Amino acid sequence: MKYALAVGTLWWREIVRFVRQRNRIVGALGTPLVFWLLIGSGLGNSFRSGTLGGEHYLEYSFPGTLALILLFTSIFSTISIIEDRQIGFLQAVLVAPIPRSAITLGKILGGTTLALVQALIFLLLAPAVGISLSFEKLVALAGILFLVAFALTAVGFLIAWKMDSTQGFHAIMNLLLMPMWLLSGSFFPASGAPGWLRAIIRANPLTYGVGAMRRVLYLESSQVAMDIPSLAACITISVLFGIVAFGATTYVANQPSTR
Repeated sequence: MKYALAVGTLWWREIVRFVRQRNRIVGALGTPLVFWLLIGSGLGNSFRSGTLGGEHYLEYSFPGTLALILLFTSIFSTISIIEDRQIGFLQAVLVAPIPRSAITLGKILGGTTLALVQALIFLLLAPAVGISLSFEKLVALAGILFLVAFALTAVGFLIAWKMDSTQGFHAIMNLLLMPMWLLSGSFFPASGAPGWLRAIIRANPLTYGVGAMRRVLYLESSQVAMDIPSLAACITISVLFGIVAFGATTYVANQPSTR
């Protein structure tokens, strides 16, 4: 009971903080939307080919934009760890008689919830680019989006836990996480990349989250499958990604603090 209360309290605190900071909503949802519209419109004619199964680039990049929304929202929500440390809140939580895993789980679920809600809002634009939606697709996509958001939030937590400044956090985010998104099949298909780049794309765990979204969005079409792994493989690797990331955050949080 104490464990669930701690998780729920930290989860709710993340939700309340986000609602009170409206600029975060604009940044997390607006930036990917602008990327999608500008890049998709500019590259649309160039990428309309057999490589993309005949689809327009706006349609092809739709799952990748969902992943970018998850990335922005979930990762940036973990900046609150740095802020909590600076104002002393984190130290107060750490001395509370609750397991460290409750702290990590509550914070991660808060970021995951925020990312999931914003991704679902963007998902409503799918019919505008020719992607049909059904109740089954929405349920399946919600589950996949939750898995990806949970894993990404855990990665953000892992990076932020040892950080003292938001500037350093942004530097690491740009160095590691943006390439993770670019090399996930979000921006271009792996089939047209050189061999060494395809190997990196296959090793990238986010590739399988994007692949699962693409598989579900095109349940009725096998043409867009291309070189995307099966839905079962994509979901399995996404689950493992989340478990490993959460395990790593809990391990790091359990280490004695040097501050």
